[in-house]
Amino acid sequence: MTASPAARRPLHIRVPAPRSPEPAPLDMGDPADAADAIRLTTRFVERAGRPWFPIMGEYHFSRDLPEHWETELRKMRAGGVNVVATYVLWILHEETRGDVRWDGANDLRRFVETADRVGLKVVLRIGPWAHGETRNGGFPDWLQELPIAHRTDAPEYLALVRDWFDAIGRQVAGLFHDDRDPAAPIIGVQVENELYDQPDHLATLRDLAEAAGMRASLWTATGWGGAQLPARRVLPVYAGYSDGFWEESTTGWPEFGRMHFTFSTVRDDLTVGADLRDAPATGVAADAAEDPWPFATCELGGGMQVAYHRRPHVDPADVAALALVKLGSGSAWPGYYLYHGGTQVLGERSTTQESQATGYPNDVPVRDYDFFAPIGGAGQQRPHFHALRRQHLLLEAFGERLAPWPAAIPDQSAENGENGENGLRWSVRAGEESGWLFVNNHQPAAAPLDEVPDVQFHVELAAAPVTVPTEPFTLRRGVFAVWPLRQRFGDLPAVTATAQPITQVATGEGVTVFLAATPGVPVELQLAGVSASEVSGARVVTAQEPERGGVVVTPDARPGLDCRVTARGTTFVILDPETADAVWKGPVAGEERVVLWRGDGWFDGDRFRVVPGSEGDRVLIHPALAGDDGLFTRVPVGGADGRRALPTPSFAEKQVAPVRVGGPARRLSAPTEEDFASLESVPVDIPDECFEDVERLVLSLRWTGDVLRISAGDLLIMDQFWSGRALEVDLLPYRDLIRRHGLSLRAFAWAPDSGVHVDPRVRPSATEPLLEVHEASVRAVRSQRVP
Repeated sequence: MTASPAARRPLHIRVPAPRSPEPAPLDMGDPADAADAIRLTTRFVERAGRPWFPIMGEYHFSRDLPEHWETELRKMRAGGVNVVATYVLWILHEETRGDVRWDGANDLRRFVETADRVGLKVVLRIGPWAHGETRNGGFPDWLQELPIAHRTDAPEYLALVRDWFDAIGRQVAGLFHDDRDPAAPIIGVQVENELYDQPDHLATLRDLAEAAGMRASLWTATGWGGAQLPARRVLPVYAGYSDGFWEESTTGWPEFGRMHFTFSTVRDDLTVGADLRDAPATGVAADAAEDPWPFATCELGGGMQVAYHRRPHVDPADVAALALVKLGSGSAWPGYYLYHGGTQVLGERSTTQESQATGYPNDVPVRDYDFFAPIGGAGQQRPHFHALRRQHLLLEAFGERLAPWPAAIPDQSAENGENGENGLRWSVRAGEESGWLFVNNHQPAAAPLDEVPDVQFHVELAAAPVTVPTEPFTLRRGVFAVWPLRQRFGDLPAVTATAQPITQVATGEGVTVFLAATPGVPVELQLAGVSASEVSGARVVTAQEPERGGVVVTPDARPGLDCRVTARGTTFVILDPETADAVWKGPVAGEERVVLWRGDGWFDGDRFRVVPGSEGDRVLIHPALAGDDGLFTRVPVGGADGRRALPTPSFAEKQVAPVRVGGPARRLSAPTEEDFASLESVPVDIPDECFEDVERLVLSLRWTGDVLRISAGDLLIMDQFWSGRALEVDLLPYRDLIRRHGLSLRAFAWAPDSGVHVDPRVRPSATEPLLEVHEASVRAVRSQRVP
């Protein structure tokens, strides 16, 4: 129940001056005097002697085509990611024993060198067991079938691992960042995955990898589930998902979800991967108060895979809010799984997806590994790609000021304002004189938080108190943000604002700072040490800041491109939330510039590349290009959005899949190959001219049903377990097959009494079997460089 306004007081926290960080007690990191040294302190990652935020996104090179790698890595870099993580899946490289392949999509060296060329560092996840929703967890069938003690220090197993690691080491020789080659791209290696109770084996795996020539600056292992890790040998990395396909079909929103939307020093989620364990987790969840190393993550859910029995429907705001909560909880290394979706590989001997047939509790799709990631498997840049970029640009511009500071989290109690069952969710990361205030009032749609009236924060920093805003406001449902507390911008010594900084860029006249207005919160800037006469574009609310000389101002204009406040050569451009998600930053015409564009795009050399569409007809660039005296240069974008409607396929039969259960957890099973063979094949007409002069040709099917497969002849191109989202797949790689055999669909209908979990917001209410394609289209992707 929400407290009455009369009962509310400013939310209060006292932030003590943080202790100085010390070197982390881990056996890793470059020598301190090495060029571009990467080292760990007790609180953050250090690079070249300064705090650094690695922003890591997972992209599996072998689950995409080599001709896509450079463009997709450029998209990641444009999204603010500076480290790409990737699995090296043993089953894909040595499907037949003794035949280790690194050609085509298996060319690890080419991928790493491409990442380096576009400005990304690399973390290799070498297994040997990886999971990743892969058959046998990534073990080749021949290895899985050997009567040896897998994932142990058994000599016969280690001999095979040694050979595998040696093969990897030869492929990436000379590409490891260390004191001998500080410019090389590979900065870290993760050994194994989700191994909970064999610390000695993890230490052995690091020894074997180093003996194979992998001399990485950083060594990691997954720490979730209360994992026991070898002392000093690995940095624990953690996970956080808003939902999970590994839960039961009868589970609503999983119990673990709440912790990931609540500020906390607890790092570990004991439930991730729990359905693959022989026994429940018994370890103690890791806590920042006890761990003398940075809070690092490798699997913040960029979306979520679906399984046949359970099909989560994660929203873009769920992804962005969870990421911000981890930052407000002290994270020093955000890592996303997946950041870029992919396609499961069809091997020469088998498919590679996780299934009940290979001993797993879940059936996942044969091909679909899109994960509803920020960048989809067909290269789509989704709303959470843009929302996360807003956070990543903040870390790139201001992360050096944030990384050294621990999280101070108020007691979540009625004393600090009621919000349903918990107190209002907020935290502060601050030093003696300045800091950052985080607030989250978002949870997934299954458990939304109430709006909170009369919110005002009072933060006692060691040097001075800050109250923000000067008048209470109502915090809307679904809002999450980070605000600066007495931060320096340009020549302004201390700025507090009720808007989220995005990035800043130097101009000939000073500095331009871009901020995002917080929905429902009046924009207010507290400018310490500034007089009213020095401010333009704003109305002075208070001529004297309560604690120090200065002014409190509100902009004259509503948030948007024309909302500009200037003081002492620093211009604040305060954007509405939609425009804030259109901000990019990168090299244009020889300088770092801010670009505003609401569609798909990436930086290519010293130009920005856009995909024309319905998002807009112009790109804005700041600082303006030579010869343009405005704040922005406006560059027209020509061309159509490339979409073409197709005849809508229609299913005469609406057959329901047989109901079966299987696997160790006795969960609902997906239809078999034999089941699909019994279905009618429905053609989809793709005119061959659609393929002309395109970078991708993305087929989109909006449909409702149970399971759908798309094939060209005998080749399964894509499949999908319906969860309320369109099926999207790039057809360009299959043009020749489609010419020869055409494209066809087979699908099972949704059963009215289905025991499958689908989000209640989209779950059909039909009383008869339901199978329908609502809309079919293709999108021709053609990019162009601007200016």
